[in-house]
Amino acid sequence: MALLIHMLACAFGLGSWVAVNGLWVELPLIVNTLPEGWELPSYLTVIIQLANLGPLLVTLMHKLCPGCLKEHVVIYSILCIGVLSCILLAFFWDKTTIVAGALHSTAFFIITIFLSLVDCTSSVTFLPFMTQLPAKYVTTFFIGEGLSGFIPGVVALAQGVGIAKCVNSSHTPGNHTGMWSLHTEYLPPNFSTEVFFFFLAAMMCISLASFVALNRLPGTYELSTENLTPDIAVSVSSGLENPGAETDGEGVKWQGEGAAQSRLLLASPKHSVYQLTFIYFLVVWVNAATNGLLPSVQTYSCMPYGNLAYHLSAALSSVANPLAATIAMFFQNRSLVVLGVLTALGTGFGSYNMAMAALSPCPLLRGSVVGEIIIVLSWLFFTGTLTYVKVMVGVILRDRSHIALVWCGAAAQMGSLVGSVTMFPLVNIYRLFQSGDYCSTKCPL
Repeated sequence: MALLIHMLACAFGLGSWVAVNGLWVELPLIVNTLPEGWELPSYLTVIIQLANLGPLLVTLMHKLCPGCLKEHVVIYSILCIGVLSCILLAFFWDKTTIVAGALHSTAFFIITIFLSLVDCTSSVTFLPFMTQLPAKYVTTFFIGEGLSGFIPGVVALAQGVGIAKCVNSSHTPGNHTGMWSLHTEYLPPNFSTEVFFFFLAAMMCISLASFVALNRLPGTYELSTENLTPDIAVSVSSGLENPGAETDGEGVKWQGEGAAQSRLLLASPKHSVYQLTFIYFLVVWVNAATNGLLPSVQTYSCMPYGNLAYHLSAALSSVANPLAATIAMFFQNRSLVVLGVLTALGTGFGSYNMAMAALSPCPLLRGSVVGEIIIVLSWLFFTGTLTYVKVMVGVILRDRSHIALVWCGAAAQMGSLVGSVTMFPLVNIYRLFQSGDYCSTKCPL
C-alpha cells in the first residue's frame, strides 16, 4: 500500500506545472509559426502573471469563508480544465484572427490563460490536499512536481527540433533578372507540435486519475495544521524538511506533529532587520529575473545562434529547475553570504543572456559552435543557480514563521509581476530587441 501511495502522489504532482512547462519547451517550434514570432515569450510571461487571479481567489475564499470551499471539487475542476485545454491546444494552437488590424494567435492565448490558471491554482490546492497524508508522501509529491518540468524537457529534446539549413531562393522583381537570396529552412521534427500537446493532455489525465485514486484510498489520515504559501518556489521548499512519519501496516499517522512544530518554532533562527531585508530582496530579484525579465527575451538571446541553440536552452533550463531543487534537498546551505554570491553569479549569467538579446540579431560569436555552447550553458546555469537560491530562501523563511512564508509568497509574486510588466512594453511597444533570419541576416565581422 505504501508503494502504491508513493506512486500515486508522484503522478498527482506531475499535473502541477506540466502544462506551462510544456509550453515553454515547445516555444522553439511555435515561434516559427505563430504571427507574434520572437515576441511570443513576452506575451506568455504576462498571461501567466494574470493567471495568479486563481490562487488569489482561492486564498480569499479560505480567509473570508473558512470551510466553504470544497478543496477536492476545485482540484477535480482544474484538472479537468487542464485536460480539456491541452486537447483544444492540439487542435487550435495555430489558429489566428485579426485583432486591431493585425494577425494574432487569439486561440493560443485564450487556451494558455486557462492552462496557466490551472497550474497557478494547483499551488494552493494540491499541497493542502497532500498534507492530509504523512510527510513522506508529501515529499514524493514534490518529486512529481519536479518531474512536471523534467519530463516535458526530455520529450522536447527527443522531438529533435533545431536542425536547419540555409537554402537559396530566387525571386524576380518586375521585369528584372531573377535574384538569389538565402533563407533558413528548418527540417521537420521527429513528431509534431500536435502530438506534443496530446502528450501534455495524457500527463494531465494521469494526474487526474491519480487524484481520483488518492481521494478514494481507504484509511484515516490526520490533517496537518500547517498552512502553506501559494508560491510555487516556497511550496517546493516546504517539502524539504517535513519530519518523518512511521507506518503501522497499511494505516499511517502523523507522529507528534504539534510537538515537532513547536520545536521548529523554538529553534527558528533570528535574523536582524538588515538580514531580513536582504532575504526579501533576494526573493523579489530572483523571481523577477527568472519569471519575468529573462524569459521575455529568451528568443532574442538564443535564436540568432540558430533554432537548435534555442531548443536546447529552453529544454535544458526546464530540466535544470527541478534538478537544482533536488540538489537543494540534499545539499542545503543557509549562509546568506553564499546565497548572495550564488545570486550574483546567476545574475551574471542572466546579464550575459540579456546582453546577447540586446545585440540581436548579431550577438557575440554568432555562427560559431562556441557561441552556441556558451549561450546554452549560460541559460542552464542562470536557471540552476537562481532556482537553488529560491528554494533555500524558502527553507530559511519556513523555519522562521508562517507569516514569513506569507510575505515570501507576496514578494515572489511582486517580483514576477514587476519583471513581466517591465519587459512587455520594451519588447512589444518600444521594440528595443530586434529579430532576424539566421541565414539572411548579415552581421559585421
